[in-house]
Amino acid sequence: MTGDPIPSDDLDELTAAMAGLTGALETEPSEAEILDAVCAEAVRAVPGADMASITAIRDGEPETAASTDERAVEIDRVQYAAGEGPCLRAARTGEIVRLPLATAGTLWPEFTEHARGLGVGSYLAAPLRVDDNLSGALNLFGYGDHGFAETDSRILRLYTTIVSFGLRTTRRYHRARQRAADLETAMSSRAVIEQAKGILMAVHGITADDAMKRLVAESQHTNVKLRDIAARFVESLSAG
Repeated sequence: MTGDPIPSDDLDELTAAMAGLTGALETEPSEAEILDAVCAEAVRAVPGADMASITAIRDGEPETAASTDERAVEIDRVQYAAGEGPCLRAARTGEIVRLPLATAGTLWPEFTEHARGLGVGSYLAAPLRVDDNLSGALNLFGYGDHGFAETDSRILRLYTTIVSFGLRTTRRYHRARQRAADLETAMSSRAVIEQAKGILMAVHGITADDAMKRLVAESQHTNVKLRDIAARFVESLSAG
């Protein structure tokens, strides 16, 4: 990184924020809860930040996926309606957008008027790109007219880099768990189907293909999944 070093106090806050976010991830929360935690810890990490939101671009359309304050959501919606604003610029260009509201009126008049009406004087947005399913921007709002500092931009960029990595890792972990659960279900389903086939073959003296055809026919006739037909058949014999 270039520029002056990040003050130690700010690094301490960033470290504490990342520790808090890591602790939240360890509880295996929902995605909405994770993004809420990302916003909350961003306010903690960046000096001058009073509110935060996450703009997510889904199928080309922006939406606010998380926030710390409903006022941040209102300001986001004004940008979405206008089709322009600092959060959308950060999401589209991949660049940090940092400004005091006093200088934003020419570029984004709707955003500026609404933000100032809600008491916001400064704005900072950083691109947040996790994977093909989640990209957008992390937006910070300050009540003061400080416009945030260059150091704040660097802290936010470092924070979003770590957050993106953590979210990617978490998503991969959950996908792997889901695949394992799906495989276990498939194996369990296959086992009960094979058990039902074996019983039919033994009772009726038929081939494996004929036993399978009987199960399939019953499934189609009753509009019940094949594995459920097989499970019911096996359970009925066990109960008898």
